Amino acid sequence: MELPRNRFKHAIAAGELQIGLWCSLCSNIAVDILRDSGFDWLLIDTEHSPNEIPDVLSQLQACEGGAATPIVRPAWNDMVLIKRCLDLGTQTLLVPYVQNPAEAKRAVEAVRYPSAGVRGVAVASRASRYGRVADYLNKANSEICLLVQVETRSAMDELEAIATVEGVDGVFIGPSDLSASLGHIGNPAHRDVQKALETCVRRLKAVGKPAGILSGNEEEVRRYIAWGYTFVAVGSDVALLGRGADALAKKFRG
Repeated sequence: MELPRNRFKHAIAAGELQIGLWCSLCSNIAVDILRDSGFDWLLIDTEHSPNEIPDVLSQLQACEGGAATPIVRPAWNDMVLIKRCLDLGTQTLLVPYVQNPAEAKRAVEAVRYPSAGVRGVAVASRASRYGRVADYLNKANSEICLLVQVETRSAMDELEAIATVEGVDGVFIGPSDLSASLGHIGNPAHRDVQKALETCVRRLKAVGKPAGILSGNEEEVRRYIAWGYTFVAVGSDVALLGRGADALAKKFRG
């Protein structure tokens, strides 16, 4: 059995726009519905949703064979949390709240086997198809994609140093936390935040690193794509369900 090719990793490395959706419902059925909707990637979130390892596993299984690449966001830049996600078969991770190059390096080490890193060795996990992928331990590093999240003023100040750490495949700019850090909490549309978001993608393009972002606002999304963001989440499962339900109920009320 061959190691699966990470379509998302190779696409962003080639500069191909990847459109995604945030998944926070903790539902394998929701992911099963969404996987063939036409998105390039689905983000399974464990930082700001009550997803736990068994939930993540069921959602990864639901993604199997679908058109969308699953990306898992661990709750923290923690080698144990990251190891558990990897052993489930996750090939792309988005690590939150990376503040400096040292923390980026720690994330890189967590996703790689020795001697390049500190990932613990499991010989029969789902990642290796329970031992069926030939020479998995020597091949795995090549298809792991590591995205790190920059979401504060201080992290933005070290953007190039974080982005150019060897093993970082892309940098996701978190507009909500960055707007809070810049003094405009709850208002990522503020002109100062928008200017910072544009500056970040230009700086990342200058060092050849793909940039990612999230927005549920179509006008903002199209602007971010025009600026050069490569992997862009254009909404969330929670918003789709909530707004769709609200609109449907409103049609028959009052």
